[in-house]
Amino acid sequence: MTAPPLVLSPMLRCTSPISHLINYKSIDKPSLVVLHIKQFHFLLAQTLAVDSSNMKLVGGSVAAFGMAIAHSMSAMAQNMSYGADNFYRSGNVTVQKINFPSQYHTIIAGNLFTPNSLNPSAFAPAIVVGHPMGAVKEQSANLYATKLAEQGFVTVSLDMPFWGGSQGRPRNVVSAELYAEAFSAAVDYLGVQNFTSVNRERIGGLGICGSGSFMISAAKIDPRIKAIATSSMYNMGAVNRDGLQKSQGLPARKEVIAAAAQQRWIEADGGRIEYTGGTPHRLTANSSAVDREFYDYYRTSRGEFTPRSTTSNLTTHPTLSTNTKFMNFYPFNDIETISPRPMLFITGDQAHSREFSEDAYARASEPKELVWVPGAGHVDLYDRVDLIPFAKLTHFFQTNLV
Repeated sequence: MTAPPLVLSPMLRCTSPISHLINYKSIDKPSLVVLHIKQFHFLLAQTLAVDSSNMKLVGGSVAAFGMAIAHSMSAMAQNMSYGADNFYRSGNVTVQKINFPSQYHTIIAGNLFTPNSLNPSAFAPAIVVGHPMGAVKEQSANLYATKLAEQGFVTVSLDMPFWGGSQGRPRNVVSAELYAEAFSAAVDYLGVQNFTSVNRERIGGLGICGSGSFMISAAKIDPRIKAIATSSMYNMGAVNRDGLQKSQGLPARKEVIAAAAQQRWIEADGGRIEYTGGTPHRLTANSSAVDREFYDYYRTSRGEFTPRSTTSNLTTHPTLSTNTKFMNFYPFNDIETISPRPMLFITGDQAHSREFSEDAYARASEPKELVWVPGAGHVDLYDRVDLIPFAKLTHFFQTNLV
């Protein structure tokens, strides 16, 4: 299950906090700089020579290079290639807004997708779909749920607690345990709704980005979830503890913990809530490749969505005082307990997050499968329907929800 090497230009050094850290010491320094924007594989027209020992530009001005970066950012914000269609609607699927309780008696908001061709007496298979961390169901989850409903599945997309239409205050709080519970609560909902004609023994789960780790956490202790798939998975525990490619050490981790603890005192004294992480609201010439990738989705018409429960300046940003709770989140520990239920891990071979799918696959017991999407980056698998392997997902669930 070996993927092609992930090539990152040294000029695209990641400078974002925690979740966007990359260890560039382990990456060979190429002698030519290629600005590789993963979403649409845009190659900078002018090749710039670089002194690989000190990374200084040779034979061209830094200002001109900065202008080229700025131009590419603008182009990326317009990028709808590979069939990007986050807000896709289908004439063959009926969508209904739903609410259902969690085991803790909080209300989870979701959408129910039923195929128009559904036979009420057929007891169809069902799939619960979770959105990326910091997003809401209208971002990526609805798209996956719609596409799978077109294939005959009853599907539910849901908002994590404290996000979107789901209950929980303050907004944007981090609680991995409650996020995992939301998947099990959706299984409860599907299993007791007679009008959906769902077979309780044929319910699967699909998690996108951070929801992949929440789905695994839920499935470890909820055998009612019969088949588990992830797409562009982030291990939200590992990335907050260690950064991408283990680029964050213990001293930096302790600094983050101390800042969160201090903020908790401020809030306990009645002070204002502070937010952290998430996607930047503007790009500069110094923005990291990862930030640009997320920006192109969350801050443009491609995928931008602001639910009623918040404001646009807070979307994607978790609260500072609760985000450290992810450091106590170890979703891949005991992942082998899911077996013999099947697991499918989908990731782009150019995804900055691919290490998490590789790690989960290595730890999981059979039956399991790791699928590489050639040329795809992390966010590509949120909405680019020409890249997302829906046929593979359909076959996986049709085969295993029997």
